[in-house]
Amino acid sequence: MNALSATVRAAAIARSQRPLTLRSISTLPRSITLRPTARVAPVPNTARYYSSQREESAKDKLAVGPFNLRAGLLFLVTGAGLLYYFRTEKAKVAERRKAETASAKVGRPRIGGPFELVTSTSHPFTHDDLLGSFSLVYFGFTNCPDICPEELDKMGEVVDRIDAKYGKTVINPVFISCDPARDTVPQLERYIEDFHPRMVGLTGTFEAVKQACKAYRVYFSTPPGADPMGDYLVDHSIFFYLMDPEGKFVDAFGRSVDATETGDKVDAYVKQWIDAGLEIKEADARERVQKDGRQKVGL
Repeated sequence: MNALSATVRAAAIARSQRPLTLRSISTLPRSITLRPTARVAPVPNTARYYSSQREESAKDKLAVGPFNLRAGLLFLVTGAGLLYYFRTEKAKVAERRKAETASAKVGRPRIGGPFELVTSTSHPFTHDDLLGSFSLVYFGFTNCPDICPEELDKMGEVVDRIDAKYGKTVINPVFISCDPARDTVPQLERYIEDFHPRMVGLTGTFEAVKQACKAYRVYFSTPPGADPMGDYLVDHSIFFYLMDPEGKFVDAFGRSVDATETGDKVDAYVKQWIDAGLEIKEADARERVQKDGRQKVGL
């Protein structure tokens, strides 16, 4: 038995020194068998992977949650601060514009003031009826051959332009006669029909007209001993005046200033008033005095 084992070992050693072939394998003793070697793949640590993933997800939630809360609080605080800032600045701008509007009136001539006249529909009309909206006031006479019609046409063009821009009536066109002897109520109504439909025509006694002309610093003169039935001219100032909703003088426009330039200036004044947050009522003086129940008067 010992001899057999020694022989086998010797044969194995001898064969191990030669290349291994199929033939050499076949000559091995049948008692020797080759067993395949199986390699076992490592089992992944799935439990550890999912545990790590859950930890990372929890960390993300913890990181995102407080960030959203801080961002929300920051947004609210910033929004409240901006709202307060803009409201404060808006109030400051409004006050500054009011101050600028008021300061712009300093040094202007004292034009305008109380008067008591009669409309072309025989209704009493005073300075107070023009308050609340802008007014363009012109002094002339119905027998004027050319200058007065030209100026009243220009006035109507400016009024239409301003009304169209602001979407409402903001200016009362007003014509005051400085020839009360000939400009009766019926004559005045026939005359202004040729111009703007909202034009307020005013006349009165000689003293009442004189008072209105004095308030507006308007010069007028009729020939001495002029016959009211005669054909004569009245010398008068050729301006129309822009008055603001408080009845204060704003500007005067002479014959040399055309409708475009006049409209530009009037528009600038109206815009300044609106931007300052000041109110403008409907410019409906002609219609209002006919509907508010006031009694007609005769001259």
